Amino acid sequence: MKQVSKITLCLLCVAMALTGCRDKVQSKADTANHQAAVSQSMNRISKVKKQGDMRQYDVADKQRITDFIPKGYKLFEKISGDLNKDGLEDCVLIIKATRKDGFVKNSFDKVVDRNRRGIIILFTEKNGYKLASKNYNCFSSENEEGGNYYAPELWVEERKGNLYLRYCHGRYGYWEYCFRYQNSDFMLIGYEVFHDRGPVVLFKTSINFLTGIVYDDENINADKYDDDSDDDSVADEVFKRTVIKLKKKPLMKLSEIEDFDELRFE
Repeated sequence: MKQVSKITLCLLCVAMALTGCRDKVQSKADTANHQAAVSQSMNRISKVKKQGDMRQYDVADKQRITDFIPKGYKLFEKISGDLNKDGLEDCVLIIKATRKDGFVKNSFDKVVDRNRRGIIILFTEKNGYKLASKNYNCFSSENEEGGNYYAPELWVEERKGNLYLRYCHGRYGYWEYCFRYQNSDFMLIGYEVFHDRGPVVLFKTSINFLTGIVYDDENINADKYDDDSDDDSVADEVFKRTVIKLKKKPLMKLSEIEDFDELRFE
């Protein structure tokens, strides 16, 4: 009987020992799994944080547009738009010289900044900006003399993937240049001018440089207006069109135009 009791006691001790070892092994496994999970979680967090930092770096890199502005110039205006039809917002910078001798007195004896302006076009890419075209001095200042009226105002915008440079002259109309990116530069493909008397169009011209066709439209009722007001027409606008064919010439490059004020088309 005593022998049986000893055997039973030994078996119980072995069972308890095995159970303890199994629990210890399970505990180690659970700890290892937990540590692995934490490590994977930390790796994921680290990866996301790193990606976030990279995104922040890319954005910061793209914001350094001043890197493209040459010494002796400052940023005058920034315009955005997709100019190469890749779905990304590109950047147009209008810059202005900062020469001291550009400050002069106007006809009212007031000192104004007559420094000329230019243009820089940057294409947006994955890692920042790429220079597409530049012309540092092609525009006159915004403080030119306007005679009895104010000086024309330069307006820059993107429409349907093309770059438009418009000079607005209030009641007297406007003129506009259309550029398209091709052959590694922006080419002048269109021009339009409206000569107005207030709300009445007196004469308008449209040029397509791709086809070489010029449309001149003259309002034959331009001289029919109210004697008490030059702006109030007493007849509807009726236009007489003249079509002209230009001599074939290479398209003008934005980067090579010396002065927009001196452009003439024949």
